[in-house]
Amino acid sequence: MKYQNLDLFDPRTAVMDPEYSTTHTGEPDFAFAFDDVNFSDRILRIEILGDSIAGGSNSSGGCSSLADWARNRKRRREDFRKENDMYHSFAALDITACPEDQIICCNQIDSEDADNENQDEAVVAMIEEPNSGDEGANSDDSTWNCDSPRVMRVKTLNISSPILAAKSPFFYKLFSNGMRESEQRQVTLRINASEEAALMELLKFMYRNMLTTTTAPGLLDVLMAADKFEVASCMKYCSRLLCNLPMTPESALLYLELPSSVLMADAVRPLTDAAKQFLAARYKDITKFQEEVMKLPLAGIEAILSSDDLQVASEDAVYDFVLKWTRAHYPLIEERREILSSRLGRCIRFPFMSCRKLRKVLACNDFEHEFASKLVLEALFFKAEAPHRQRTQAAEESASSSRRFVERAYKYRPVKVVEFELPRQQCIVYLDLKRDECANLFPSGRVYSQAFHLGGQGFFLSAHCNMDQQSSFHCFGLFLGMQEKGSVSFTVDYEFAARTTLAEEYVSKYKGNYTFTGGKAVGYRNLFAIPWTSFMAEDSLYFIKGVLHLRAELTIRH
Repeated sequence: MKYQNLDLFDPRTAVMDPEYSTTHTGEPDFAFAFDDVNFSDRILRIEILGDSIAGGSNSSGGCSSLADWARNRKRRREDFRKENDMYHSFAALDITACPEDQIICCNQIDSEDADNENQDEAVVAMIEEPNSGDEGANSDDSTWNCDSPRVMRVKTLNISSPILAAKSPFFYKLFSNGMRESEQRQVTLRINASEEAALMELLKFMYRNMLTTTTAPGLLDVLMAADKFEVASCMKYCSRLLCNLPMTPESALLYLELPSSVLMADAVRPLTDAAKQFLAARYKDITKFQEEVMKLPLAGIEAILSSDDLQVASEDAVYDFVLKWTRAHYPLIEERREILSSRLGRCIRFPFMSCRKLRKVLACNDFEHEFASKLVLEALFFKAEAPHRQRTQAAEESASSSRRFVERAYKYRPVKVVEFELPRQQCIVYLDLKRDECANLFPSGRVYSQAFHLGGQGFFLSAHCNMDQQSSFHCFGLFLGMQEKGSVSFTVDYEFAARTTLAEEYVSKYKGNYTFTGGKAVGYRNLFAIPWTSFMAEDSLYFIKGVLHLRAELTIRH
């Protein structure tokens, strides 16, 4: 580093040589100072231990896939539990020597495997007798004895405490609180062999803001090391690189587990969000991959069911799938109720379920009665709201993490049904179609409503873009169909009406009576007696403000 005409060093006015620059991240590049005694004020001594009590080494360097990485990591966690139990047996030792070097034991621990009060055990300050000068530089002797993990080898690095402290609260606390005298320049870290490569990558990153490893297992190891040493910038960097690598269902599920495995969960949120989007896109048609989806864990199911783009017939189908999955994975009724109340029940959008299915929710033993009653009551209040109030609630809900009032892209459009028993059985069915939904019907598309029931029979509405038989132009049509096919005969009085704004009354278009047999339908190919282009015009009489309100009023004929 060269400075021009400076009596005192001031980093704000220092002029660096051209070869020293910032990285593409915008952070200063101190790669030239890595392990260079001229730019260092401390010595970092890294003691590398065996990975397990049995002396095995499970370094991820040998992992060829994320599945190998996950298996090795699980095995290391199990080994740590055994080691941690053994380390606690040494807690009664009376260590009274004065400190010379600061030794930090960094045996691997995951926050998901430890109580909150024990999470600090991942970084434990230890006291060591001053070296007499007779020991070798790479001596394996330490305060640990008996059957404690053996030091396999030692690495020493020249480090700059300001650079490391600027990147890591861990090192900042270590250098600001741990060293009693300025001449005590050596700090010792004790790590497992499986962490060696990741720690070296992390230390280099803190100098140059880049990594050399490019594999997913290697990046995950660095990410875990960065979490342990509180280097949030490195965790975010690893997350970005992992997001750019090809994702698989296995890797996506592994990424979803990260927030429960790390202390700085915010740093991996972009990666977990990308994993959720991947799973939601891959399995958006759950009927197509039903066997595969049924095997997914809870986190994967939540990611899929949280998507607005889920391709399902209706929210009733989502409810049925959730019950099927929970019954397969949680055979005990107590566990099933807990999962539905705390997790999966919140993924079902009850306001868009049919009233017929909502009645079944109240009678379902899988749900806690109080929880089910609350959800059904909320859904019924939503259904009773005017469309503009429903859209307001959905917009407010979109700003939060919950999506229960946001409508999905259902195969069958939700309808509002008002039923009467007296003076005779009757139902009024309301169907709203948005401008883009109507536009997608051209030139020969159809959109179907959810089923509704009258007199024990299932019916549905269907909107079509038809060709007018007399005038040979496209037009908007509306039909009423009955689900039952075969020899069933059912007679109804019907009326079709429409409006374009909430303020106006419904205008009756057609009415009559019809006897359904063999699955036939009744309706009108050109409901408004105008061409499609006029129907879709911005100033169309029947299609203003992007929403067309349709009503079918049905009565059983006696």
